Amino acid sequence: MDPSESKLGFSGTWSMAVGGMVGGGIFSTLGVVVGIAGAWAWLSFVAAGLIALAAGYSYVKLAVSYGEGGGAFTFLRNINAEGFAGSLSWVLIVGYVLTNAVYAFTFGHYLGYVVGLGPWFPRVAGVAIMLVFVALNLRGVGEAGGVEIILVWFKLAVLVGLAGWGLASWNPSMLSRGVPDAGIWAALFGAASVFMAYEGFQLLTYDYDDIRNPHTTLPSAVLSAIVIVIVVYVLVALGTAMLIGADQVLQHKEVALAIAGRQAFGTIGLVVVTIAAAFSTGSAINSTLFATARLTYTVAEDGELPEALDHKNAAGIPDRAVIGLGTVAAALAAVGTLTTLVETASLAFLVTFAIVCGLAFQKHAGSRIITGLGALSATAASVALVVRLVRTDPMAIVFLAILIVIAVFGRPVLLRHMRTKKSD
Repeated sequence: MDPSESKLGFSGTWSMAVGGMVGGGIFSTLGVVVGIAGAWAWLSFVAAGLIALAAGYSYVKLAVSYGEGGGAFTFLRNINAEGFAGSLSWVLIVGYVLTNAVYAFTFGHYLGYVVGLGPWFPRVAGVAIMLVFVALNLRGVGEAGGVEIILVWFKLAVLVGLAGWGLASWNPSMLSRGVPDAGIWAALFGAASVFMAYEGFQLLTYDYDDIRNPHTTLPSAVLSAIVIVIVVYVLVALGTAMLIGADQVLQHKEVALAIAGRQAFGTIGLVVVTIAAAFSTGSAINSTLFATARLTYTVAEDGELPEALDHKNAAGIPDRAVIGLGTVAAALAAVGTLTTLVETASLAFLVTFAIVCGLAFQKHAGSRIITGLGALSATAASVALVVRLVRTDPMAIVFLAILIVIAVFGRPVLLRHMRTKKSD
């Protein structure tokens, strides 16, 4: 059998890119963005999507240029910026942990809404699903297979069907019913706040060697996937508002799509949307945990994380990374709020994507107009989100500031100390 036969072609690569984004994105972020941008929530998804499109372009052009995957860490290491790569990897890993916390949080709340066992259940369910996927990954079943591709199409069918049903009853007043009268500029703050809804495409850059003809397949699959996801998010944002009104989206932001499903199709709609949300967030947890553990192992192997994380179990799985990442994500899902988790994760990815776009611009990887605009827009969105968080959630900024200080200044000291201690 030709080894290339087992690799992902265009269809598989495209489906994985879409699944990585839709996996938890729209289920987690719609209520958050409506609370910020009001009637302009749909425009927030367009603006965030355009930044993601420029970032995706930069990622695939750099991957093709270097002929290998690995994402931001590998790209920076290839220009001998190991220290910077190590610092950024810490920020990126925290972004992934926060993202998994969002997925677990969302899973718990959708399941809890259907089960109705009280306010304690969603938190417990979120922690439980996180621990389930930790156990599965430790056994070596974290890598996605053909069934995941089928699930992607199921999720798309549910989302587009729900959106279409809502749009058939078009009523523009539903977009602003019961929410603050946000101006069009609020859409930019909304875009920055929910940017994590698009981050999933970059997981594919870690699978560069598992893609057939990656120099052509990866760019076409990733970029077309981002465009499709932008369209789906806009349709869902508009269609959901038509079904239940912006006020209900905001009031039930943790489970807005389930409410819309019930409004459209009764109990069957509620159950189908909940199943889609459960599969979406579950598969997103699985793929994100798997990829982040591999990234953590690679960074530790390169000496930019403590050596204890440079360890694999008998199944060849970076077990300590899986356990550590999963445990922290479970804890955050248990104590965090949806808006704080979404916005802090979005900021981590905006910073990372701005740097990747800047690197692509510097290396002349692809069109400098696209990569330059990507760097500028991601930077501007990062600043906008920092301004918003300072006003609304200063503790989140304090947390990220401490993280950056540790990553930039504390990391080299910690690693030197550990190496010195080992040599003694």
